[in-house]
Amino acid sequence: MYSPTDLKKGAVCQIDGQPYKVIEYSQKVMGRGGSIVNVKVKNLITGAVLPKTYKGQDKIERAEVTNQTAQYLYSDGTDLFFMNPSSFEQFQLPVSEAEDVPKYILEGGEVQLQFFDGRVINVELPTTVSLTVTYAENVVKGDTTSSVQKDAKIETGITVKVPAFIKTDDVLKVDTRDGSYVERVK
Repeated sequence: MYSPTDLKKGAVCQIDGQPYKVIEYSQKVMGRGGSIVNVKVKNLITGAVLPKTYKGQDKIERAEVTNQTAQYLYSDGTDLFFMNPSSFEQFQLPVSEAEDVPKYILEGGEVQLQFFDGRVINVELPTTVSLTVTYAENVVKGDTTSSVQKDAKIETGITVKVPAFIKTDDVLKVDTRDGSYVERVK
């Protein structure tokens, strides 16, 4: 059990049988009245964000969320398939619950799966991934004086804005949080 002051940012608790992650935390100390803790929590299954207020004597249940490394196998258009590389156990998740996986992870790539009550509730991608450029437009002479950005198509099929010096077959590091170019891998 958590006390309200244990609910720091990133803590995972259980409210009404659902797992929630604390995304904001603030504490107000009242003279003789004790303290009040205000938190914003995000439901790890639905993504809903709720504000919650707790008093000093309240108890909050911990959520038993576990992480497991898994290999992304493939997508059939409606579902994504993953496998635990050590036990060979397979997991299936609807594309709507993890639509960023096929955008940034190649088949055979590793991700972190989060489990709650034996069920996959979230897929955590690595912060950055290295992907090869399959098509990049050539730079027009004279366009290189300023920080010109152009579109480059990468091997997963998405398009990323990149600097003018990027060419086809370059390997790029791409941020999976917003789909932005980070650097060219040497």
